[in-house]
Amino acid sequence: MALFNKSNKPIFLKDTSDAEEYLSRLKELYKDATGKTKSQIELEIRLVTYGLIGEKNIAFELSNSGMPMYILHDIHLELEDLSAQIDYIVVTKKVIYVIECKNLIGNITIDRDGNFIRDFVFGGRKIREGIYSPITQNQRHLEVIKQIKKKSKTNVFTKFFFEKYFNDNYKSIVVLANPKTILNARYAKKDVKDKVIRADQLIRFIKDTDKASENLSLKDGDMKSIALGFLELHTPNKTDYAAKFEKFI
Repeated sequence: MALFNKSNKPIFLKDTSDAEEYLSRLKELYKDATGKTKSQIELEIRLVTYGLIGEKNIAFELSNSGMPMYILHDIHLELEDLSAQIDYIVVTKKVIYVIECKNLIGNITIDRDGNFIRDFVFGGRKIREGIYSPITQNQRHLEVIKQIKKKSKTNVFTKFFFEKYFNDNYKSIVVLANPKTILNARYAKKDVKDKVIRADQLIRFIKDTDKASENLSLKDGDMKSIALGFLELHTPNKTDYAAKFEKFI
């Protein structure tokens, strides 16, 4: 676990990912797979590997930000029938950032309706497919956080102010971590464009957002307390994603 001693440096309170274990299981399954299943597992390995590389790229950017911040990687939250698997939660003196990392193969188009379309080549074939909007996905993550935090507040006034200022205190960011991905957002609406950035723009985005924020500046102890609160809420994700392949082997 990567830790820094000075409060003016980024501190990782959690830097591990469940995806690493998932990738190991996929590689084991690939050895015994045949035919279509083997091809599907091969593609899944490729996608998971790219995802991990993307997450490490973001970790590198955050580690070298030179900013006081607390960082949590791969946090799983649950509340009744709601759940969220969050790539990064970053707590700065001004804002809590909820980051969705996408290290997508191929090029991405965002149309005027906010739909995400991906074009890539696999096995010599050109593939064009719609993907679930990472903006919508991250918005659901924010909603889970909101509901969990709101439930923990017993005082009617603190609950009121939490809800009132939630959108000021929490910011959603989708980060495209693959430097080779071409983003075509020419026809996308501004509020969509503003939520999707490249990895090399992440720190500038955080600094600019912090600077523009009218929130009071948190002390180091308060930042750490908020981050540890999220870490205490983290629960292992019990979903067995590899099971869909195991039944065909």
